Amino acid sequence: MFPTYDVIVVGAGHAGCEAAIAAANLGAKVLLATMNLNTIAQMSCNPAMGGVGKGQIVREIDAMGGYSGIITDETMVQFRMLNKSKGPAMWSPRAQSDRMAFALNWRQKLEAHPNVDFWQEMITGVIIKDGRAKGVYTSLGLEIPGHSVVLTNGTFLNGTIHIGEKQFGGGRAGERAATGLTAQLEEIGFESGRMKTGTPARLDGRSLDWSKMEEQPGDENPGRFSYTDTPPLTDQMPCHITYTSQEVHDTLREGFDRSPMFNGRIRGLGPRYCPSIEDKIDRFAGRDRHQLFVEPEGRNTCEIYVNGFSSSLPEDVQYKALRKIVGFENAKMFRPGYAIEYDFFPPTQLQATLETRLVPRLYFAGQINGTTGYEEAGCQGMMAGFNAALAVQEREPLVLKRSDAYIGVLIDDLINKGTKEPYRMFTSRAEYRILLRQDDADLRLSPVADALGVQNMEQRMTRVNDKRAGVEAIQRELRNHSVTPDQLNNFLASKGETPLKQGVKLLSVLTRPGVTIEGLATAVPALESFLSRYDAETINLAEVTLKYEGYIEREQAAVDKMNRLEGIRLHNTFDYESLTSLSKEARQKLNELKPRTIGQASRISGVSPADVSVLLVHLGR
Repeated sequence: MFPTYDVIVVGAGHAGCEAAIAAANLGAKVLLATMNLNTIAQMSCNPAMGGVGKGQIVREIDAMGGYSGIITDETMVQFRMLNKSKGPAMWSPRAQSDRMAFALNWRQKLEAHPNVDFWQEMITGVIIKDGRAKGVYTSLGLEIPGHSVVLTNGTFLNGTIHIGEKQFGGGRAGERAATGLTAQLEEIGFESGRMKTGTPARLDGRSLDWSKMEEQPGDENPGRFSYTDTPPLTDQMPCHITYTSQEVHDTLREGFDRSPMFNGRIRGLGPRYCPSIEDKIDRFAGRDRHQLFVEPEGRNTCEIYVNGFSSSLPEDVQYKALRKIVGFENAKMFRPGYAIEYDFFPPTQLQATLETRLVPRLYFAGQINGTTGYEEAGCQGMMAGFNAALAVQEREPLVLKRSDAYIGVLIDDLINKGTKEPYRMFTSRAEYRILLRQDDADLRLSPVADALGVQNMEQRMTRVNDKRAGVEAIQRELRNHSVTPDQLNNFLASKGETPLKQGVKLLSVLTRPGVTIEGLATAVPALESFLSRYDAETINLAEVTLKYEGYIEREQAAVDKMNRLEGIRLHNTFDYESLTSLSKEARQKLNELKPRTIGQASRISGVSPADVSVLLVHLGR
């Protein structure tokens, strides 16, 4: 009935979709298996992509030929670049998406790919023969053969939904949980755990008083995620801001005795940086209000998402409290918020390729690894899809270093440090974030994807090469073009800057904090004429790299130093217990995780600099 697939992807959320398309774009024959074909790429929680640290990941996915950026651009209703008041390492794109259009667009793109097949049914187990993954079992008792398997089960593994004192099985509102896989994997020897996440109530936008809320418009000149020619965003939809109050908090507290969070029914750890509203008012009892973002679900629906009001309290308590929020006095509820508990597998059981240590050709990606967020899931799916296809093709695996991408930071954190709570990406997690900006992801990663053989990279590489050449040309112009005091002093005075006393190069003026390349162009017609040859993205990148040149060089030197450690390989058969000069904790952790390099060993929790020195001495360095 079934051919033998190169890659079988289980689950069609954000990780599963990117895994399927990544493997397919390397020429692999892919089967995407899901319990419901109508919920492919569902935005289960917030209808948005990007944000601080997350926006950088979406741009990296796009740079490597993934689809999340393109689909976001084609379906977004609002775009904002966050943190513009801070340095460029912190600038993070975020888009409000049309939930239904996003999912439909993903499905259409997957169906258009000739290498992707589909199967709608619960997958209950992995076929393991000769010690490696060889396919999957289905709930109907079918066996689907494959050369590799990628599990991207999201919140569905033994998922339990909590609303007040009610609890029932489910992987998402209105959808059943997935059973069988956890038990099989535990029997093989995998360690599992439980985590929790949640979502807020959805409201009828027609019942809200928008005049009482603060409007939050998109950027005047909206950007985009993809480096391809996606359509510009027009007719943006506004979001709104309102606040809880002490009265709202008091009303919510009335239901605490029926809350699954406080009466012990929920044992899984929830996301620290996206807590439920009851968790917030309990942990931050001194605050008399919390900000709420009131966000549209799409252009063709009146459904509203209340960002910041995630809850598992009884539905009557949620409803009563919501109606005491300014602008929500007459609110009608589409459905209450809920919490969901699900199984995950600590990611220290994975190699850097996201292949499991116990079972070759079996890969985990997304929330099964203890992460949270569409973006974190999508990039793991892409990397697992690439590596599953590469393994079948008997090619070298793809591993991104921490200095290559936020994707590299995320995977390195997971496999070396693990996670006891849902892992979320932040810019602060990346020690080389000046190098990993959202504006240069294509220069960093598109050549990697092109060398890998990802389909349809030719046009992207033309754009990358043009962009790199443009940046270099603009930098040369600024380094070589001289200006006199009479050309610039009026402009400098208008910016509150010290006037020139003699002729200088344009670069020395640009490095002043209050001066931008756009401002310089208005004062120097020759520069304005020169810049007219290039697009805004190229000009902005040239400016950022010049303004922060010293910081970039310093960070690159740190990368070079770390890469020397990354180049010193360790054998996975080495018995660290025999190296008694190592601390006991280091011996235990190193034997458990079997790092590939000295650099990876240095980032394992419990391995000290002294332990790294012992390893270097042992290796004769």
